Amino acid sequence: MSFGSAGKYLKDKPVRSLETLGRSAELAANILRHTVSDTIALRLPVEEVATQMWKLLKVTALPALLMAVPIGAEVSVQVGGIMNQVGANSLAGAASGLGVVGQGAPMAAGLLMSGAAASAIASDLGARAIREEIEAIRVMGIDPVQRLVVPRFIAMIAIAPMLCIVIVAAGVAAGLVISANVNDVVPGSFWQSFGSFATPTDLAFSVLKSVIFAALVVLIASLRGLEAKGGPKGVANAVNASVVLSVFCIFMTNLVVSQVQMMFFPARLA
Repeated sequence: MSFGSAGKYLKDKPVRSLETLGRSAELAANILRHTVSDTIALRLPVEEVATQMWKLLKVTALPALLMAVPIGAEVSVQVGGIMNQVGANSLAGAASGLGVVGQGAPMAAGLLMSGAAASAIASDLGARAIREEIEAIRVMGIDPVQRLVVPRFIAMIAIAPMLCIVIVAAGVAAGLVISANVNDVVPGSFWQSFGSFATPTDLAFSVLKSVIFAALVVLIASLRGLEAKGGPKGVANAVNASVVLSVFCIFMTNLVVSQVQMMFFPARLA
């Protein structure tokens, strides 16, 4: 790469990034505006929302359950070995509470939504875009954001807490089974330490993270899908960009929300 092309790249890339952020902010504002206005006017497409919820649950529910079990088991196995050495087996429940509820469950839900749900949304909207269905909808006087994006947004927001709760329940159950049968932890001791360290605030922040992740996934996947062009290759690029950007944004958002939680709700013995 020559110095001229490198300089042009360094000059154009920040501008294009800012333009993308601007379009993302505009799309987010339109989604929120249509969601609020349609809810107040009782014009929400309930049937379409239910259909989208079912489609998204079909591609995320079973993988969520399958991911939750090894997450809970891994926490119990790794932490249990250290606790056995220091004679603190009774704190196995605390490890499951802080690990699975605080970080494992929302991150697993976010990664599932970014992998399965984002690709489904981006591919659907991208296919419509390259077939010029989006432009046809605009010609008919229909806002594609209101007609296509808002139902997917509401559906994703609705299923995100479900996925998070399923992962928490399955992960903690797996941790209990491993702790009781491998590390010889008394179930009563497990639940006592779990309840002492894992508070309702932790669960609330876990659900809040999953909802924020869902909103980010829909926003990124919808933007990439609506702007897809160049035939099937463009759809593939939109799907790939949606997944990669969603994962990156989920990790960064998780870091920020976790820091905010530690600032205002520091971990303490309940």
